[in-house]
Amino acid sequence: MDEVPRVSQDSPPDSAPHRVVGVDAVKLHLTLLIGLLLCAAAFWFELRRAQGGNNLSWAYVFEWPLLGIFGVYMWWKFLHDGSTRLRRKRVAKPALAPEYSGMLAAWQEYQRELTASQNAPTSEGDGEATGDMHH
Repeated sequence: MDEVPRVSQDSPPDSAPHRVVGVDAVKLHLTLLIGLLLCAAAFWFELRRAQGGNNLSWAYVFEWPLLGIFGVYMWWKFLHDGSTRLRRKRVAKPALAPEYSGMLAAWQEYQRELTASQNAPTSEGDGEATGDMHH
């Protein structure tokens, strides 16, 4: 699926969950059908291998039905309420959590004071330092 499924335009955007309809719904159904057919074929293949003596295949015998169940779950979510979550306007999160804003202000003030103290000329230290270097 290349695009977000469209929802029905009949109901307001923030109401109860919508259901995908039309071409997008057909795409979802076909995707589920193909996925379930692949899971069923893989299950059958691994079951035959497991019965033939391949002990590792027993894990796959249980894995493929679980993958199919997960596919049904995702199909249901996309078909009913997944599309409304994908289309909701995202709210920009603040760059800094509100509880840390005081800490940020204190740090910025400390940085300003530090910079100011480093840039300020010292009256006694500058003269003595140059005099000592020439001796």
